[in-house]
Amino acid sequence: MKKLYFIIGLVLMSVAAMAQNGVIKGKINTADGEPAAFVTIGLKDTKRGTVTNEDGTFSVKNVKPGVYTLVISCTGCQPIQKTVTVGPDQSVEIHLDLQNTSSQLNEVVVDGTRTRTINRKPVSIGKLPVPVMDLPQSVAIIGHEVLEDQQAQRLSDVVKNVNGVYMASQRAGTQETFNARGYGFSSTNMFKNGTRVNSGAMPEMSSLERVEILKGSAAILYGNVAPGAVMNMVTKQPKFNFGGEVNLRAGSYGLLKPAFDVYGPISSKIAYRVNGTFETADSYRDQVHSKRYYVNPSLLFKLSDRTELVVQGDYLKHDFTPDFGLGSIGDTVINRASRNTFYGAPWQYARTQQSTASANIKHKFNENWSISGLVSYSKYARDYYSIERIQAKSNGDWARPLGKNATNEDYYAAQVDLTGKFKTGSVEHTVMAGVDADRYLTGQYGYKVPASYDVINVFDDSKYVRRTDMPDAPLVSVTNTPINRLGAYVQDLVSISEKLKVLAGVRMSYLQNESPVTYNFADGSQARTGSKYDNAVSPRFGIVYKPIPTTALFASYSTSFTPNSGTDIWLKNLKPSIISQYEAGIKNDFFKGLLSVNVTVYRIHNSNYAQTAPLDSNGNENSNTAFKALIGETLSQGVEVDIAGHPLPGLDVIGGYSYNNMTVENTPNTKGSVIAGQRLVGNPNHTANASIFYTFQQSAVKGLKLGAGFYYIGQRFAGWNNTVQQAQTYDRLISVPGYTTLDLSAGYSFKRFAVMGKVSNVTNTYNYYVHENYSINPIPPTQFVGTVSYKF
Repeated sequence: MKKLYFIIGLVLMSVAAMAQNGVIKGKINTADGEPAAFVTIGLKDTKRGTVTNEDGTFSVKNVKPGVYTLVISCTGCQPIQKTVTVGPDQSVEIHLDLQNTSSQLNEVVVDGTRTRTINRKPVSIGKLPVPVMDLPQSVAIIGHEVLEDQQAQRLSDVVKNVNGVYMASQRAGTQETFNARGYGFSSTNMFKNGTRVNSGAMPEMSSLERVEILKGSAAILYGNVAPGAVMNMVTKQPKFNFGGEVNLRAGSYGLLKPAFDVYGPISSKIAYRVNGTFETADSYRDQVHSKRYYVNPSLLFKLSDRTELVVQGDYLKHDFTPDFGLGSIGDTVINRASRNTFYGAPWQYARTQQSTASANIKHKFNENWSISGLVSYSKYARDYYSIERIQAKSNGDWARPLGKNATNEDYYAAQVDLTGKFKTGSVEHTVMAGVDADRYLTGQYGYKVPASYDVINVFDDSKYVRRTDMPDAPLVSVTNTPINRLGAYVQDLVSISEKLKVLAGVRMSYLQNESPVTYNFADGSQARTGSKYDNAVSPRFGIVYKPIPTTALFASYSTSFTPNSGTDIWLKNLKPSIISQYEAGIKNDFFKGLLSVNVTVYRIHNSNYAQTAPLDSNGNENSNTAFKALIGETLSQGVEVDIAGHPLPGLDVIGGYSYNNMTVENTPNTKGSVIAGQRLVGNPNHTANASIFYTFQQSAVKGLKLGAGFYYIGQRFAGWNNTVQQAQTYDRLISVPGYTTLDLSAGYSFKRFAVMGKVSNVTNTYNYYVHENYSINPIPPTQFVGTVSYKF
């Protein structure tokens, strides 16, 4: 805490030292009075400048007192120069009209006002330097403005804005688990700045510039990822103009979160950025606490006019109380206790640390060809000890089990991508070729814990006396598991004409699971299990047709693969499952690019779903569930609607709806196989979302912002899917009803100060996040959070 206060003090002293500097701000209009967006504003003979916002406004902050020549320019416009005088701590207002009309600007400026739509933005998660409109795939982008307006605390707050992606469970509150199109995310599907991160840590939202989600198959780019979607979190980058923000967030149940963000130049060739936060909070759940520390420094080096290097890292420390919620009664009934009821012990803990470091270099050979390289390292560690798995008998008695484990993971990654443009006759090619490699070294620590801690009754707390001491749990073993991956890929976006584009590519992937080694600390012995090698070819083909510049029709086919654990009946490692995906849709920009409406349909088919083998190697009925065969099928199909944009000045809209049906098909109907036709657990058929924020542009209430957020997740199943001849004589599926939440927000900005408040779950809806049948956590009740910020 002392270090945090010291850093904040330095920031505040820097702000005070520059309080005498002034601000040049104003608004640029076209000749017909429309806002002129994305017009360049520069201070002559300096390196200071900015670009107008979508409403034509601009602001150049921290200008030293003096006389300046303001240069206003854009493609197709006659440059305008205007002399301005800036006094100490003075705000200079400039209002100018360009010679061109808004229609002329739309014709002349390349992607001018239209660049504001999600369909016109290149995304780093797609790797190719082309806008979303030209990709035969569905993409969602959540920018930092949305994160700030909604005061996002966790990644689950962000994905509420992306239809078809949803938090499937929150096991013990230790991590958020997401699904997309019926398939679960894991660490293989989560990226930060283009490199994988362990999903066991809850990432810090205040450090993010945006979140990109590439739906559907991304195997050609990232290897063995689940086919539903991949997510890339892009952190805030250094800048060559000085600025930043300090803010304080507070809310219900003791939430307190100061944060800072500072950026600027070190020299004409080096820029920096550092942001960080401290967070402490209790919970609507009794005896549950959380404390977080986070810092994210980065440096940008302009090595030459064509080469830049970004070096960045971050560190997160999160200590919190594991909480398995309310649990189940008799395995299939959700315990209907009050929302705050806690069944754990006062000492239980989870301590998570995650550190990352990366260096990303980009070099442009010329206007058409460039190369980029990325190396990264991350370390993830968790120490966990808790009462867990709340599964009470029908009379309420529950023998509380204990769980203790620790994980230490080192992850190394590198990749090189070459991108370029060239023509063969009248046909233009945008190509990318790359290689990537990574290595995991994971240590799993095992402990000797008592079989049972004590017995309590979840209906009558007075029936038994609870223990409160922490039992000894000595370390007994560690299992080190190395995993190596290597991939090479190439793809080409062929522009046959302005209207017709074809994307084709292929990836070769190689996976090596080296022999895990278990060290027994009691007797010093070692044990090894067999190694495993997998390889796969992942093709991709797509077509985009643009009948008009603001509409694109697309269709694509791709494959992905999922490694399988276990062996076949001859004790050979199971091959990976190859999963096919078909996707089609339409992307539209309306109102001169102010609003995007996209519709996507898809079908994902896994014809190699691993099931318990029906017969053993002797031809007899197999009862060993460790013996598997690729004989089942899963089918995920659905439709998604995405809406995003700024249809009016000051109005921001995000919305969407998704339908997904994920079922098991054509199983062998032998012992241990999933019963055909069942919807897989954890997957709702319907999700919907809507977010609207309006900032008053004129009148006496200029700067006032009002917003509302709506989120719906439909009925889904928890527990486990039923299998043929299962030991249980009851239905293992738990039906969890759908629910809707409503958030209301209000804020006000004045000069450099801003305040924002939000009431979440206004209707106090009561529902659950369910993991299998033993971690059933009630969703948060009505809560308030507010943020006060100062930008400099």
